[in-house]
Amino acid sequence: MTLTIGDVSAATGLSVHTLRMYERDGLLTTVLQRDAGGRRVYTEADVQWLANVRIFRSSGMPLAVIARFAELVREGEGNEEERLRLLHEHADRIAVQQQSIEAARELIAAKIDSYEAHLARGTASSLWLTKPAATPR
Repeated sequence: MTLTIGDVSAATGLSVHTLRMYERDGLLTTVLQRDAGGRRVYTEADVQWLANVRIFRSSGMPLAVIARFAELVREGEGNEEERLRLLHEHADRIAVQQQSIEAARELIAAKIDSYEAHLARGTASSLWLTKPAATPR
C-alpha cells in the first residue's frame, strides 16, 4: 500500500512542508519513490518511522542526530553499536532535562503552597514586598 504526502501529513500530523524538509535533510530511513507524475510515494513503514521522528523531536533530539540515525538505518547491518550510542547519548540528555524540569516543578509547587497559605491567611499583600528606593535629594 502506498500513501501520498497528503495521506502521510494527515496520519502523522506533520505538515507537507515539514515532510519535504525531512526528506531533503535525510531524516527518512528509506529513499522515497516517485509515481509516474513525480509525486512522492510513502509506505506504512515510512509513517511508522515518522512517528518515531516526532517523538525524537518532541524529546529534543537534534535533527542532525536523527539524520545520522536514519543514515545508519539506510546503510543496513553492521552499525548497530553506533545507533545504540546515539540513543544512549540522547537518553542521557533527556535524564538531565528531567532533573531540571523536576527541580522547576518542585520550586513552582513550593511557590503555589506559599501563595495559597498567604491567601488563606489574608497576608498575600506581603508577598514579594519590596521597600521603595530612596529618592535622591
